[in-house]
Amino acid sequence: MLTLLSTLIGFLSSGLPKIVDFFQDKSDKKHELELMRIQTERDLKLAEAGAIAQQKVEEIKLEQTQTEGYYAERQSLYQHDIEIGKGASQWVTNMRAMVRPTITFGLFTLLVIVDIAGIWYAWTHGADFKVMMDTIWDDETQAIWSSIIAFWFGSQAFGKK
Repeated sequence: MLTLLSTLIGFLSSGLPKIVDFFQDKSDKKHELELMRIQTERDLKLAEAGAIAQQKVEEIKLEQTQTEGYYAERQSLYQHDIEIGKGASQWVTNMRAMVRPTITFGLFTLLVIVDIAGIWYAWTHGADFKVMMDTIWDDETQAIWSSIIAFWFGSQAFGKK
């Protein structure tokens, strides 16, 4: 019986390293799978963050392209104005440059003259101040004046970046 027991123990002990290796290998594979899962999750998060960063880069490039296009258009308009003026006398060039300011100053002068005349007429005829101002500074007058101010100050100042 002792022989049989020692043979069985010897047989089992010779297979023990294989059994331990089996459980160790199983544990190692489980650990490697967990590491691969964590790495895959990290890679997905980085890819998502990279996609967001790439999208922001593309938005910046689009804005840069639009800005460059705007400045190219402005440069083209300035060059066109220069080309039109070539060969013309200085007097014609000066008159051409004064068209917009002359119209603006003319409209401003007209507005002031009409307002002063309206106020004087209303004052001399005893009109109510509120009625007088509503009549002189009506919606159409405000629209004309606001378009002039918007052209000279709004489009020039807000158009720059």
